[in-house]
Parts: sequence; C-alpha cells; structure tokens
Amino acid sequence: MNSLSIRTLGIELPDDIQQQLLSAGFSLWQQGNCQPWLTLVNLSQCEPNEVAAQLTEYQAGNLVALLAPEQSELAAAAMQAGAQDYLLLPVIGESLFALVNRLRRLEQPDTSLVVAAAVSRQLLMLAHRAAATEASVLLCGESGTGKEPLAHYIHRHSSRANNAFVAINCAAIPESMLESVLFGHVKGAFTGALSDKAGKFEQANGGTLLLDEIGEMPLLLQAKLLRVLQEREVERLGGNQLIPLNIRLIASTNKDLRKAVEMGAFREDLFYRLDVLPLTIAPLRERKADILPLAEHFLCVYDTPGSAAPCYFSEPAKQLLMAHDWPGNVRELENCIQRALVMRRGQAIQAAELGLAVELLMSPEPADTGDGLKASKRQAEFQYIVDILKRFNGNRNKSADALGMTTRALRYKLAQMRESGIDVDQLLQRAGQAA
Repeated sequence: MNSLSIRTLGIELPDDIQQQLLSAGFSLWQQGNCQPWLTLVNLSQCEPNEVAAQLTEYQAGNLVALLAPEQSELAAAAMQAGAQDYLLLPVIGESLFALVNRLRRLEQPDTSLVVAAAVSRQLLMLAHRAAATEASVLLCGESGTGKEPLAHYIHRHSSRANNAFVAINCAAIPESMLESVLFGHVKGAFTGALSDKAGKFEQANGGTLLLDEIGEMPLLLQAKLLRVLQEREVERLGGNQLIPLNIRLIASTNKDLRKAVEMGAFREDLFYRLDVLPLTIAPLRERKADILPLAEHFLCVYDTPGSAAPCYFSEPAKQLLMAHDWPGNVRELENCIQRALVMRRGQAIQAAELGLAVELLMSPEPADTGDGLKASKRQAEFQYIVDILKRFNGNRNKSADALGMTTRALRYKLAQMRESGIDVDQLLQRAGQAA
C-alpha cells in the first residue's frame, strides 16, 4: 500500500515533526508525484479578502489552512473557501496528528450520515472537532435538516460513545410536565407522582443529552436549566438532594436564538452558555450534491428486504429530485422516497411516482435562458405529465384532476410540449400498444 503524502505550501515543518510523520508511515510530497493526500497551506500573511484566492488553486485532496493565532477569525472563511480544517501556527506535532486522525476517520465508511456536498463535508469535519471536546454544542438549522442525526454522530465519535445518548424534544412536552421530565421528581412531588423518577439529566449522566427545539423552552424553565448547567448538579422536583452531573450537552433549534434574545424570548446568559460550539446545517436546497446520494440511501433503507431486483430512479425522476426545492429538507426527501416505493409500478421509480411535480406545474414557466437547471425542470415536468396521461389512458379530465390543475391549463401545457417537439399523442399511442 502506498504511503499517504503530505505537501506543505509556504512553510517547512520542523525536522522532528517530519520524522514523526515518516515513522507513522506518511511521506513528504515532492514535485511530480501523484496528488498529495494532505496539503497544508500557510495563510499567515494573507488578508481576509485573499483567503479564497489562495485556497482555490489547491482543491484536490485534503486541504488544511495554517493560521497565525491572531487570525483565528479567518478559520470560517478558510473553510468556506474549501479548506476542510485549520491549524494555528506554530504547527505542533500533537495537533497535526490529531487532525490527521480526524481526516482518516472521515474516510472510514459511516452510513449514519450521507454527505457529498462540500459544505456537508466541512460540517462533518467541524462535528469531529466538536466530538473531541467536552464543550456544549448548538446545532442550528431549518426543520428536517438532520440535527438529531448529527447529534448522534457527535456522541458516537466522542469519548462518551459507550454511555447513554438521551434526547428530548422541548416543544413536544407540555410546559407543566417539562420540568419533571428534565429534572425528575420524588414521590408525592405532585398529584400523580406515585414513585421517585429520574429525569433526562440523570438518565444521560456520563453520556450526552440532546435538548431538541431548545428555543421553545419557557423562560422560567430556562433559568432553572442555566443553574443546572452552571452548577453541574440537579435536584429532583420536590426533593432536597443534589445529584452531581457529568454530561455532554447538545442543544438544537430551528429558530434564530440571537433574535429571540433581542426580543426577550430567550435568556441571553443561557444562549452564551449553549453557543460554545455552534454548528449550522444548511438547508437541502443549498447542498444539491447531497440530494441524490440521500435519495439512494433512503431507497436502500426502505426497499423490500431481499428483493431480487432492487429499485432505482429513472433519469426523469433524478432530474425532478434535483429540481425540487425541498422546503421540508431531508425529512421531506425521506417521506418522498417512502411514498415512491409504495406507488411504484416497476423496478424503475418514475417521476410521476415521486408526487413532487405539482409545484413545478403551478409555477410560472421560466424564461428559456438555456440554463441547464431550468431545462431539467421543464423536462421533468413534461415527463410527469406524460406519465399521468398514460396512467389514465389519455383521459384529459382525470389527468388534470390528478395534476391539480384545470383541463384548460393541461391543454396549455400540452401545447407547450408540442412546441418543444414532443408528440404526446404518439407517446400515448405507443404506450397503448405496449400494454
């Protein structure tokens, strides 16, 4: 097996670190060799507006930015420009090997999270960095983006992986019960408290606690939560015994907590207690490269086990998946694939079986600018109409009802298709002959 090579740009590693790398089985990249596995780029002399230009040239392989300590604020800009991670100068052997180990772990298959887009790979690297610490993590993102799976991922790659992972949705528990669920209660603490019961904090002791939808927590309870986090101990409702805590806290929200603080809906002191390591998950529409890999993943998960002929997506179906805006994010995509598996009539999943094209059909026709995405949308839309017409043997009235439009609107769409060179009647005739 060839050794993994490391290239440095604008800096020379100390001799002792070079020797440690060689002893660990790495090689130092030389001009003319194949693409290096890792490139360390010294950005200590760069201005903020020069970072992207410096990194763009070295996108292949793993790219790591080297920053001066006073440049730590450039870390986010470097990662947005394509760097997978960063190190502060001077390079220390321990920090470099910790980074190398994170990169190696990222290359190991982990089917729990599907990432293909650059922004998703960078998020995963940040999650690895977070997992290696004990600091609180705040996961931000729209509903359905995958905040809980990412919290599980952080727990699994942390030193607490063998202990409990406990999750609670703060928005799903009635306000009158949330305190007892979080902190526990003793027998007789309130009507119906027939025995002592440990709360979620105690259940997660030694492990990780996820407070999902933390922005929905009432202000009074926020104050009690802040005290528990500060003192690292909890007292059950109605009790007088303090129970020491050793937990890793992860909170998640689909709200802008800074804005909630400004509006007085969220405590500022609690926000800063939670916002130690903020990770923002981009909506699915902003990471298009993740769509098809995720769809294929859900297809494998929900397809009939042991089926002789596994399902796959037709090309029009793939185009429609890519064209959709996914307002419900990954959760909507997962539901869509489950629905398509129920509706499918063959091994290949067709565009019509996804049930997504209605919003495309009802949206204004985009101007023909030659843009590839718009062309894909039109093609997927036309294919969807043809599939529906085939289902109803060409019946315009039934097809219009299934498409959620008037018969007149359907006739207009068919006229557009004919103008684009699509002979709808001939397609339907062939379908009838095949049947």
